[in-house]
Amino acid sequence: MPELLTKSRARNVFYGGSIFFVVVFVALTAQSHRHIVNNATAGMPLTEAVILGKHVWERHSCINCHTLHGEGAYFAPEVGNVMTRWGVMDDAEGAYEILDSWMQAQPSGIEGRRQMPHFEITEEEMRGLAEFLRWADQTDTQNWPPNDAG
Repeated sequence: MPELLTKSRARNVFYGGSIFFVVVFVALTAQSHRHIVNNATAGMPLTEAVILGKHVWERHSCINCHTLHGEGAYFAPEVGNVMTRWGVMDDAEGAYEILDSWMQAQPSGIEGRRQMPHFEITEEEMRGLAEFLRWADQTDTQNWPPNDAG
């Protein structure tokens, strides 16, 4: 006749199983933390200019029209890789100049074309926005979103 599971044996199974799964959880958490720390996705440091640019991006609700790494609206182009497409990813001054020129030319006035509004942005904010877009461009997104345009 098989032995019955006594109260003390049931308690031992419960505590033993609980300890086992807590140890497994702690080990997996430590392994995940090590992986995240050793495989950072940022391609350039998070500077004050990048932070300022993020605030400009948020204040003007750019994501309401543009996507950034596939998140946001699809009314206007993806800007997560715009600096690569413009060929200025490694050139902070060039990135600022092209972005500033583009923003100054908005709205373009071309009939029948979607128009980007003109924003009152200071030079410092424009430099920050250019740095934020360079930072976003250099972030390792592991090829997401798929983008044939560049």
